[in-house]
This record gives sequence, C-alpha cells and structure tokens, in this order.
Amino acid sequence: MKKQDVIQYKESIIEQLSTLCSYKSIYTPNEEGTPFGVENKKCLEKALEIAESYGFKTVNVDDYCGYVEMGQGEEIIGILAHLDVVPVSDSWNTDPFTLTLIDDKYYARGTSDDKGAVVASLAAMRALKPLEHTFTKRVRLILGCNEETGSRCVKHYVKKYGHVNYGFTPDGDFPLVFGEKGMVGGLLKLKSDKILDIKGGTVRNTVCATVEITLKDNCFNLEKLDKFFKENNIIYSLNGNTLIVNGIAAHASIPQKGVNAISYALEGLYYADINDNAVDSYHQLIGLGYNGEGLKIDFEDEYGKLTFNVGVCYKENDYLCFTIDIRFPVTLKKELIINTIKENDKGLIYGLDGIEPLFYSPNLPMIKALHKAYVDVTNDTVNQPKVIGGGTYAKSMNNIVAFGCDDLKHNYHIHDDNEFVTWDSLQTQVACYYHAILNLMKI
Repeated sequence: MKKQDVIQYKESIIEQLSTLCSYKSIYTPNEEGTPFGVENKKCLEKALEIAESYGFKTVNVDDYCGYVEMGQGEEIIGILAHLDVVPVSDSWNTDPFTLTLIDDKYYARGTSDDKGAVVASLAAMRALKPLEHTFTKRVRLILGCNEETGSRCVKHYVKKYGHVNYGFTPDGDFPLVFGEKGMVGGLLKLKSDKILDIKGGTVRNTVCATVEITLKDNCFNLEKLDKFFKENNIIYSLNGNTLIVNGIAAHASIPQKGVNAISYALEGLYYADINDNAVDSYHQLIGLGYNGEGLKIDFEDEYGKLTFNVGVCYKENDYLCFTIDIRFPVTLKKELIINTIKENDKGLIYGLDGIEPLFYSPNLPMIKALHKAYVDVTNDTVNQPKVIGGGTYAKSMNNIVAFGCDDLKHNYHIHDDNEFVTWDSLQTQVACYYHAILNLMKI
C-alpha cells in the first residue's frame, strides 16, 4: 500500500472520526457502574460496532477496553490505541466534540490523541483483510478507555489475557519511539496568609493555561505586578481582589512549549512584593523553570533532559495544593529523583511516587521492522527513532513501543485548545500501520 492508496478509505475514515469524536469520553470514575464513565463506555461500544461491521471479531473487556481481531496463530501483534480524551476548556474556537474542517485541518478533541489513530489503525486492518488467510499471527487492535488517567484499562487486559508478542501503540511520534522517560508525581502543599483561594488547570499532565487567585486587600504592588506581566507578555486581569492569569497549554512532557499560568501568576506576585511564605517557597522550589532546577533534579542524559510541570492547583484544608508531573531521563531510576527532591523540598512535597523509564535497544528486530515501515512509506531517512517524555501504553504492556501518530509536520495541539489532525497525517498513519503489521508478521 502506498500513501496515496489510502484515498479509497477517506470517506469512511472521516465519518468514523467524526462519530468517535462526538463522545465526551473524559474520565468519570464509577459513573453508573462503569469503570471510567458512561461516555467512555458508549464510545467503546460504537468503535467495536464499527469494526464488527467490517467482519472483524470484537470483544468488550468489561468496559475497561475492547479489542478487534483478525488473523490466526498463537502469537499476537498488538496495536494499543485509546478512546479516552483529556478535558476541554471553554477557549476552543470550535465545538471540541464536533469534527470541524477548516483550512484542511479537522478540529475536535481526540483527533490526534488518539481517536484519529484508532480509525487509521482500523483502516489499515481493513486494507489487509484480503491477505488475512495468509497470516500466521493474530492482529489485535486493543482500544483502551483510561490511557490519560492511569492506563488501568490495559492493566486489566493484561491481567485477563496476558501480554502480546510484538506491537506498537500509535500514541507517540514517528518515526518510532524506543524509549520513554520515567515519571514521578507528587503534591506540593503550601500555607499562605495572603492568598485566600486558588484554582487552575484541568489535569496533571497538561501545562496550566488559566489560573484564578483570590487575594487579601492591598497585599502587593500593582505597578510591579503589571510590569512583570508586560515584560513576560502575559495576559492577565484584576477584578477587585481576583487575579486571573492566562498562559498556554501544552503536554506535560514538553512544558517548555507552553506557558504555565500558575508559575507566572505566583512569580508575578513574588516580584510584586507580596511577602508571602507560600509564594516565596514556590519561587525557590519551582519558579519559572521547566527542568526542576529549584529542587536540584535538573538531570539529563544523551537522550534528553528531565522536565517538570505543575498542572493543577486548588485550595484544600487551608493548603494551596499544586500537582507535580516529572519526566526523567531513561538512564536514571525513580529513587534518585524522589530522594533528591526530598533532600531539597523542605518537606513541602507529599505523596511522591513514580514509574521507571522504558527502553528498548534500537537493534531489536521489532524496532527495525517498525522503522522500515515508516521509511518505506515516507522515504524519510533524516528523522531517526528516539526517546520521548510522554508516557504511553508501552509502559503497561510488554513488547510494545510507540509508533506514530504524530508525523512532526504540525503542532497538533495535543492536550491543548483546538486540537486537530490533517488528512495527510491520517494517510501516513494508515500506510505506516499497514506495512508495520506485515513487517511484524515476518519476525
């Protein structure tokens, strides 16, 4: 299959993408007896219904996930994609749950993360249907409903069915991801006598785009605050004692591509002479850094730097609380990160825990087979397999690496307002997944 051959599937791909994106499949735990929410369940059921209409075997795994299967044999090639999405803000230019085409871009939540990859994977399997009788392995498209909030869906699958023999998750970058940074999370808790309330952010793994802070009367220098925000090109408003600061959302694995509203708000207050213990501590431990400099965890290796993000803030039981999301280099261990934080956090960060990095040798047959599929479709030999800061299903199932779906041609605004995908990207995905399956079949 060549990239241009995918045009025959365009109408159905766009129709299916529109259908799946219409579901507000945002994590809502234990809603009406479902593990992740009614909309997640409905979205899964619809995806399985679409797959079944093409003659594939489908199984709903207790509403945690489902799978679509073709082929025969003992070994399984797994494709792990997800139907759940991160929350949306009210700043979208279009309805985030209605697929909208503007200037060759299809806008909706999930188009790039990860419903577009779901329909592209299904299209690749449809294209392979005439060859199914020759398969010596089974191909299983596993559709999860909890990737964004813990991947319990895949853990449930593994407990019930075990791991796959080879495979990929189309939820990272092309040309291929052979390593994923480790993760550490925690909660920074600060006491303030000047900040009466604070609320901002949507999820821990996204750079906070808007924060609202309620302050005591006359507790900072307005001229210095205004000067700080103007010098840093920060949009803000002050209504009475309520300060609203706007930033730019981005995925927590690339916080430097966003503008953290929480950090800029508190730094602004620091330089506006608020003289508050909480603001002072935030300045010392976090400030405007994206690499954990204040906690002395700004480690790096040949594959990249540690990144640090504050995603959500709120007030609870007299404490200002800030969620922390750290992605650390693949050659390090989580104990080093956690112990170093504890040496430098003044006892203010709680609940530290994490996940070890993922790393596969670039010389493994599975890695080479996937990379070959990408090169054969795109003729791109410049971009090479890499390590990313994002965490995918690869950490939850053996013998899986991230392969696609980001083709590196645009900022698709994953986890941000106005997420989109292009038809060109979808074409690339279908063709790459098609050849990836065939190549893995030969191992």
